[in-house]
Amino acid sequence: MSLELIEWVPPLGADADDTMTGFKPYATFELLMDTGGTERANTLLCAACDAFARRGKPSAGELDQFAVLAQKLFPGASPASRAKAAATLGRSEYLSPFLEELVVRHLGDDLADFLVSAPRLAESTMLKVLASGDANLAAALARRADLSATLHGRLFQMNSRKVYRALAGNLSIAPKGPFLSALARSAQMDHQVAFSLAARKDFDAALLAPAFFDLSEPDRIKVITAFANRPTPASPIRRTLEQISVAAPDLVRALDKLFSENRRPEIANLLNQITGLDEVRCGQIAHDTKGAALFVVLSAFGTRPAEGLRVIVRASAEEDNSAGHLGEFARLFETVTPNAAAFMLSAWRGEVDLIEMTRPEFRASDRRRAPTPLARERSPIVDAAIEQLARLGARAG
Repeated sequence: MSLELIEWVPPLGADADDTMTGFKPYATFELLMDTGGTERANTLLCAACDAFARRGKPSAGELDQFAVLAQKLFPGASPASRAKAAATLGRSEYLSPFLEELVVRHLGDDLADFLVSAPRLAESTMLKVLASGDANLAAALARRADLSATLHGRLFQMNSRKVYRALAGNLSIAPKGPFLSALARSAQMDHQVAFSLAARKDFDAALLAPAFFDLSEPDRIKVITAFANRPTPASPIRRTLEQISVAAPDLVRALDKLFSENRRPEIANLLNQITGLDEVRCGQIAHDTKGAALFVVLSAFGTRPAEGLRVIVRASAEEDNSAGHLGEFARLFETVTPNAAAFMLSAWRGEVDLIEMTRPEFRASDRRRAPTPLARERSPIVDAAIEQLARLGARAG
C-alpha cells in the first residue's frame, strides 16, 4: 500500500456520527484493518502517526477522530512498530492526554527522553507516570520546567537519589520552604546534589556546610563566604573552644612549625585533640593544600588575619600563594566571625541543624551579603599581611 494515500485533510463537514471524517481514506483504513495481517497493521499505524505528527494544530474534532483511529491501530501492531509509532507521535505538539498516555504506554526505552523533551504534558499523564514508582522516569519528569505544586510534592516525597539529583539541578523550582529543607538534607548524603546546589545562585550556600568536604575549593569558599557578616545560632563546640587549654597564639605557633616541617600526621592528631573531629576529617584538613578547610579551624579559634595567613601559606601548595588567593582569605578572616566558623565546625561534627540558618534572625540578607570595604578596595591590613608572607617565600623555613 502506498503511504501517500494516508494523508490528513480537513473535515468534510459530515455529521457527528460519521466517524473519522477528518481522514479522507478512512474507509481504506477500515478495510485494511479488517482484512490485513500484522505487517499491514504495522504499516498503517506508523503511517497514521506520521501523518498526525506532520499535521498542524488539529481542531478538537480532528483530535478526537485521530484518537479513535489510534486506539484501533495500536493493539494490532507488533511491539517494535508500536514503539516506533509512539516515538513518531511523540513529536507532535498537540497531543491530548489520551494520546500522551498511548505514547507513554508504548514508547519503551525512549520514554525518559520523551518525558524531558515533550513541549507539553498533562498533569494527569505525569501523575500516572509517578504512580508507577519508576525512579528513572520520575527523575526525567523532575527536570521539567512546567511542574505544578502537586507534582513538586509527589517528587520530593520519593526516596530516590536520582530524583533529588534532577530536582537539585532544576532552576525552575525555587528552593524554599519544605523543598529547601529536603534539598539541603539530600546534599548531606549525595555529593552530586551538593555540586548542583553549590552552582545555583538562588541557594543559600551556608546550608551546604555539612557537605563541605565533598565540594571543590571554589565551592568551599562559597560556603564560607555565605557565613560572612552573618549571625549564627549557638553551636555546641563554641563553649569548648573558649575553654580549651590551647590558646590561639599557641595553636598558630604549633601549626606553623608542623606545617613548615611537613609533619602532617602530627597536625591531624593535634586537630583531632582540639576540635573533636574524627580522624578522617582531621587528616583531610591536615593534607589540605588549598586552605579553605584549614581557614575554618583557624577562624574558629579567633586567629588574627596575618597569623592565619602565615599558617595557610605554610600548608598551601606553592602555586596557591598568589596575592589574590591570600587576599581572599584575608577578607574572610575579617568578615567571618569565630562564632560562625565554630558553627561550621559543629556542622562538620553533625551537632547542629543547618535548617536553623533559614530562620529570619539568621537568614542572609542583601545588607549582609553586600561587599565589605575590604572587598571593594585593598585594606592596609591585607596588604601588610601579604607583603610579609611574600617575604617568607613558599614553604620557607
